[in-house]
Amino acid sequence: MKLVKKVSSLSTLTIKELQSETEILQAFPVMKQLRGHLDEQEYLKLTAEAREKDQYRMYALYDQEELVAVTGFKPMITLYYGRFVWVCDLVTDETKRSAGYGEALLTYIHEWARDNDYANIALSSGLQRHDAHRFYENKMDYDRVSYVFKKNLF
Repeated sequence: MKLVKKVSSLSTLTIKELQSETEILQAFPVMKQLRGHLDEQEYLKLTAEAREKDQYRMYALYDQEELVAVTGFKPMITLYYGRFVWVCDLVTDETKRSAGYGEALLTYIHEWARDNDYANIALSSGLQRHDAHRFYENKMDYDRVSYVFKKNLF
């Protein structure tokens, strides 16, 4: 586990990359709060395939060894953004929000990107997620730069 920062004399936050199926499964209850359409089997199947084929990485933030937030991201290269990191998933347990956990985990992604020579971070957020938009824009200083469009084929 990597020490991120000390929040008080009694509490320490740590971030750990989730690599085994057991570790990834332990993050499911928190991830399910963001990705409610997934059951455990589909979640495990998609994370395994994304890790194998798409460089998807998962990290969890722990407070006193309790998993309180989780993220999934992948490094990418496109003509639009150049070398960047796409944050696929970022969620803090709904009972633990507004305590700085999301900020700590997203800051870790920024550091990971810089350390690995990725110049930008990008993500999408559902139109209905107004609290998340305020967090990204006001707290984390992200710019709103585009809309994401989706078409279901099946």
